[in-house]
Amino acid sequence: MTSLLEALVVGSRTARNRVVFGPHETNLGRDRSISDRHVAYYRRRAAGGAGIIVTEEASVHPSDWPLERAPLAEDCGPGWAEVATACHDEGALVLAAIGHSGGQGTSHWSQRELWAPSPVPEVNTREVPKEMEESDIEAVIDGFARAAALAVDSGCDGVEVNAGQHSLVRQFLSGLTNTRGDAWGEDRTRFATRVLESVRSAVGPDAVVALRLSCDELAPWAGITPEQAPGLAVELVTGAGRVDLLTVVRGSIYSVGSTRPDGHTPPGFNLDLCRSVRKAVHPATDGRVPVVAQGSIVDVGQATWAVDDGVADAVEMTRAQLADARLVDKLRSGTPERIRPCVLCNQQCAVRDNRNPIVSCTVDPSTGHELDEPELVELDVRERDGGSSSGGGPALVVVGGGPAGLELARVAAGGGRAVRVVEQSDEPGGLLATIARLPGRERFADLASWFRDECVRAGVEVTTGVAATTELIEEWIGDGLEVVFAVGGSDGSTGVPVDRATRCWTPTEVLADGGASLPDGAVLVWDPIGGPIGVGVAEVLAPTGRVVHLATQDFIVGNELARAGDLAPANARLAQAGVVLHRRSLLREVTPLGATLEDRFTARRSSIEVVAVVDAGHRLPASLEPRADGRDVVVIGDAVAPRTVHEAVLEGRRAALGR
Repeated sequence: MTSLLEALVVGSRTARNRVVFGPHETNLGRDRSISDRHVAYYRRRAAGGAGIIVTEEASVHPSDWPLERAPLAEDCGPGWAEVATACHDEGALVLAAIGHSGGQGTSHWSQRELWAPSPVPEVNTREVPKEMEESDIEAVIDGFARAAALAVDSGCDGVEVNAGQHSLVRQFLSGLTNTRGDAWGEDRTRFATRVLESVRSAVGPDAVVALRLSCDELAPWAGITPEQAPGLAVELVTGAGRVDLLTVVRGSIYSVGSTRPDGHTPPGFNLDLCRSVRKAVHPATDGRVPVVAQGSIVDVGQATWAVDDGVADAVEMTRAQLADARLVDKLRSGTPERIRPCVLCNQQCAVRDNRNPIVSCTVDPSTGHELDEPELVELDVRERDGGSSSGGGPALVVVGGGPAGLELARVAAGGGRAVRVVEQSDEPGGLLATIARLPGRERFADLASWFRDECVRAGVEVTTGVAATTELIEEWIGDGLEVVFAVGGSDGSTGVPVDRATRCWTPTEVLADGGASLPDGAVLVWDPIGGPIGVGVAEVLAPTGRVVHLATQDFIVGNELARAGDLAPANARLAQAGVVLHRRSLLREVTPLGATLEDRFTARRSSIEVVAVVDAGHRLPASLEPRADGRDVVVIGDAVAPRTVHEAVLEGRRAALGR
């Protein structure tokens, strides 16, 4: 048995394994409570085998309202009770995350001032918080105690105190945000110590008290550093508050995206930090306090190594269990290759923004929608003789082997239908292969492989290198087969004059060979979307030695990357690569001599000498010709309207259910 599946003693409790589903914003609340949606969400991960479930953080005091549906501890008793019952029934321990965002919150919802150790402006909103008075500090400490007591009285096994990202406790610990001259500033650990003492006193000796601690604020001029972290961790976990579990994270007010970055940061980025902290904590506590590793750990191989090599005692695999709620079950059954891969894109699971989206997952759209989308329990489909299924409905032909078509085929075949996928190119996967060539998006290749392998296991017949002609479609329909078009999108147009002597290149063409087929010389990437494609193409071309220009009509390059936490990092990477940026610019003309840009506000035009233009603009629905005359066929994915992988997978799944 892999060490990841071994039991773990946590205080007075024993977790059935060492896989943790960590706390994160979900927007699943009804008002500010833990809701029925939370219950279904956590139950699914507990049923999938998670050892410890840590619920979404609840604010311990009304002065903290960081998100519209952020849970408020005093309103969470009934919800915590339902989550505890549901997860206990499935065999998981439950910890209620409690905290206060302090100066990293917002006044949007409360219409009140923020509270913080010192008046240090919030980075994004520039809002200056109130410096907490003695009575404010005592009120929040009391709020931690009352929240902890309520959680345990509601049936939770304990609580996790947040001293990591978006945390008032961390703000008191740090010289970045605590510049006070009184006792709370002279001893920056005082607030955290008092919080932990009050929590332990409120819950008693038998409940679990866990601590999430930022051990590297990535701001060595004043913040918590990796060198300081081991000593700080020992001081906090061995104090009168008696911590039972420690999770090592990183990040601060100046590095919010570093706590859970996207695929541009290698998985396991905190492992060295975690090792050093554990090396100090274990002897100081006689091994009593398990240390949990966090940091984009989405592969069970890496997680197992971390436990085996003494890096950590347990591993937080939160995004991995958003992608596959049955991750632990599949590992336990000896089929880790069947775990649906997390692609670390942050496109659906990062919900701390003003859109208030419900948490979900690009590769599993039923995540977060357990109550309003029928949960599709993956069937352990046996491989069938001849590679085909039978029964469960008429035979199905899927035209197009991208994510929409492959998900439709996988689910339909899993339900017992005979399914054939016909793909025009030599390999199934569609645009997943193109996306996987972008820096930081390499894990999309794993997703393409997973789709192909799961289709094979389900008995899907996959035919490549075959175009679905009108004659073929007529033949299939005449034979009584159901036909679904999942042919993806097609290249759009710049909408500007392009001289006949030149042409615009597509990202797919450029990424196929890394730009080797482009003429020698400077290149312009035209990016009217501001997503990952334009930025990624520029990053691919920059190391080739040519001058690379990137133009966008927005004020900021990569505008849409903000939601995934990659906006600032992307601009830093482009600057370091020497990409020439043209903001607030519209593409007006492409000639053999170069490209003409126009300032959005002044209408002033300028020319740049480039030998090629790469159009990273909007795609269009693919032509559905040929198709059977007079016959209605189902159309899904980008063939309806070009969108994201998330929508493609969702529509494939719904089509398999006849929705």
